[in-house]
Amino acid sequence: MLVQPKELEGVLLVDKPTDHTSHDVIARLRGILKMRRIGHAGTLDPMATGVLVVLLGKATKASQYLMSLDKEYIGTIKLGSVTNTQDAEGEVLETRPVPPLTEAEAKAFMATFVGDQYQLPPMFSAIKIDGVPLYKQARKGEEVEREPRFVRVSSFDMTRFASPEIDFVLRCTKGTYVRTVAHDLGQKIGCGAHLSSLRRTATGKFTISQCLTLEQIQAFSTPELERRLVPVRDAVPTFAL
Repeated sequence: MLVQPKELEGVLLVDKPTDHTSHDVIARLRGILKMRRIGHAGTLDPMATGVLVVLLGKATKASQYLMSLDKEYIGTIKLGSVTNTQDAEGEVLETRPVPPLTEAEAKAFMATFVGDQYQLPPMFSAIKIDGVPLYKQARKGEEVEREPRFVRVSSFDMTRFASPEIDFVLRCTKGTYVRTVAHDLGQKIGCGAHLSSLRRTATGKFTISQCLTLEQIQAFSTPELERRLVPVRDAVPTFAL
């Protein structure tokens, strides 16, 4: 009698590489791990890197619980140019001169984004309206009316100021578009801006230091990989499989 190999089960923390969609990462993991039941708890844009919470086997049932966790990001905002995607992957729509901004003035603008607020999702996003993802309509040059979403930014701190660039660390609730924060900051300053780099450094209690690259995962034996998995009961103590 043929015995099927035991299916891996738990939370796998992956350091998503740039130029990969979250779906690309899942597809590669299915090939590496030779299993189909794999999901994730919160997407990252293709340009972004960092913490991607991947769920294996029965742990996929906990997706909605883990998606609700707060996030932390580091990144760079480029002042003076607006893109159609609000990040560096998009087409530049306009450029404007950057005013002679001081570090203190830039910090004051950033401080206005801290707290509870409603954020208008970008057109280049996977949000569906009438069953159609917004990005598909955006690629046709169409603008669709969309509802602002409630988000909370708990902190938005500058780590480097070298105009026209601002490095930052931002902590926020799920569903917050960091590229929209960058875009809106540029509008407030008056010169426009876009997000030029982004790295997710934490999702809830999971940090980038716990993550494995796809190359590391591929090199691990099954027992080694099992030791790196976070049991669902540790990730979501109130959740029962």
